[in-house]
Amino acid sequence: MPAQYAYQCALITGASSGLGAEYARQLAPACQTIVLVARREELLEKLAAELRQAWSHLTVHCIAMDLTSEAKCKALFQQLRGLDLSPDLLINNAGMGDYGAFSESEWSKLDAMLQLNITALTHLCHQALPSMIAQGRGAIVNVSSLASILPIPDFTVYAATKAYVTSFSEALRMELRELSIPVLAVCPGPVHTGFGQIAMRDVDADGIPSREGFYTSPERVVCDSIRALQADKARVYPGWKIALLAAGISLLPMAAVRALQIRRRG
Repeated sequence: MPAQYAYQCALITGASSGLGAEYARQLAPACQTIVLVARREELLEKLAAELRQAWSHLTVHCIAMDLTSEAKCKALFQQLRGLDLSPDLLINNAGMGDYGAFSESEWSKLDAMLQLNITALTHLCHQALPSMIAQGRGAIVNVSSLASILPIPDFTVYAATKAYVTSFSEALRMELRELSIPVLAVCPGPVHTGFGQIAMRDVDADGIPSREGFYTSPERVVCDSIRALQADKARVYPGWKIALLAAGISLLPMAAVRALQIRRRG
């Protein structure tokens, strides 16, 4: 980060592990306060202790919460107001997937995914923006996916939710342009986190099938996204391989994309 304490308060969802935890680690030197939000309180407290030990200036709050309900999203900001905190950096990282045929999916899991990937992300942006606009400063990072530019069989609903995240982020960025509040869509490819195992329906499966050569480390994803935010970019595909792949996909006609996806699945 170019300047210490670039942000007064960073709110990071899905912060107990993976990309969320890595955002906390890399942003810690630039924040006065970080609020970690996820369901697993024990992991949040462990990360908070790590951050406090590494950065003596940093105040860390842990809020254990499931954001798949509107009431919980409202309760989160009520807690923040009780702590006299108004986030000027929102990292919408919480998300979930479901891998397998749509016709065989469980509606309860799909509904939770829609609520978390779309509704909660949108709701948190809506709640965070008034104070950012009043302060005349702030930033929003929405973690999307390379899947947002592809219809993916067996990942049907997940890819669609991420298409929403990317489109929403782009449009919101345009609305906030004159207010100097940047909005960044982060579109990583496969990353070694716990996401793949959770998305799989077979508990004995290793994870979502993907070529190892396209995996990007959490450290690289977060580093590239922070740099993109600083450079005021609208979208970033972390890692040169994923960036090259995204550029190639954007040049293909939809008929070719369909044919490739059908061939891959077959």
